[in-house]
Amino acid sequence: MPVTERNGKPEWALRTTPQQLAIWAGWLAGVALFVYCWELMTQTTIWAFFWDAPRQAGDLFGRMVPPRWSYMEQLWWPLWDTLNIATLGTLAGIVMAVPVAFMAARNTTPSATFLRPLALLIIVSSRSINSLIWALLLVSIIGPGILAGIIAIALRSIGFVGKLLYEAIEEIDEKQVEAIRATGASRAQVLTYGVVPQIMPAFAGISVFRWDINIRESTVLGLVGAGGIGLQLQSSLNVLAWPQVTLIFIVILGTVVLSEYVSARVRHAII
Repeated sequence: MPVTERNGKPEWALRTTPQQLAIWAGWLAGVALFVYCWELMTQTTIWAFFWDAPRQAGDLFGRMVPPRWSYMEQLWWPLWDTLNIATLGTLAGIVMAVPVAFMAARNTTPSATFLRPLALLIIVSSRSINSLIWALLLVSIIGPGILAGIIAIALRSIGFVGKLLYEAIEEIDEKQVEAIRATGASRAQVLTYGVVPQIMPAFAGISVFRWDINIRESTVLGLVGAGGIGLQLQSSLNVLAWPQVTLIFIVILGTVVLSEYVSARVRHAII
């Protein structure tokens, strides 16, 4: 610990003078970087709009209430489409994710040199693109409708389910697998009786959790033409029908809360 002199008496200090100067230089560089980033972020900001935002928000909120409850009659069918998009998309994603997960896991992959990197690439590719972007691409390719939404949800689900499932496969108890293999069982029998029973609780929990997430994601796919209640939201926003928008928000919130409750109950019963 450095010692300095003050009024002829030794005084202990936590750091030397060069160390203190280095710390202050670091703080100065950090502040300068913050100011530079702030300048970049706000150089196109129109501050008059920013300061007027509270009044605009209050005005918008005033036009959004009360909700137009009579519009509910037109939301039942889009809501049903949304549930179908989430459910069918989840099922399709799970069907495609299971073989990918087995190929990605080190202890079950047939080829660690070729198939495992390929499976990991599929998982990363799926997880790196949001459902909304998948839907935007699919609407451009196959046209608007719930089919584009189902495929978008499925493609997005492959990465999520595949990653969590292959991690669960790699964490199984190898002693049980060795016991099955010692009986002379084939590779398929080892997977069926040694691996699958160990990952079933995790697989069920992952599937239900992904379905819960997909309920939320499918509510906005209609904004790009992929069907569901998002279409009604987009059309209401286009005509500035704010009471209808409020009702749609309430319906989406109720649907998400219900799916969250169902997901939690099912996972609690399974795991």
